[in-house]
Amino acid sequence: MYRQGDVLIVPVAEEAVPRGTERLPRQPRDARGRLVLALGEVTGHAHAVVGPGTLVRETGPFGTAYLHLPEGGRVVHEEHAAIPLPRGWYRVVRQREYVPGAVRVVAD
Repeated sequence: MYRQGDVLIVPVAEEAVPRGTERLPRQPRDARGRLVLALGEVTGHAHAVVGPGTLVRETGPFGTAYLHLPEGGRVVHEEHAAIPLPRGWYRVVRQREYVPGAVRVVAD
């Protein structure tokens, strides 16, 4: 497993990737050509992947995201050290927090 700030990246064996994942909406790359895993609403900083691959995400605020890196890649962020990722599939999980009466995704 890999963690960068409030983003957890969990390796998934290819045979364990849920059926239908390939039909989920592909996330576009940002203006810098990165796949953004999480965008800081306050700072504008991003946890993002550099390198060839695809990111798909289920709809909704708690939707699961899957990252496929056919050649590996790096997770980058303006305030964290880069993390190299080997080729493969990953489940991307955003940290959540409890506030009275609700659960929400952590805001950066």
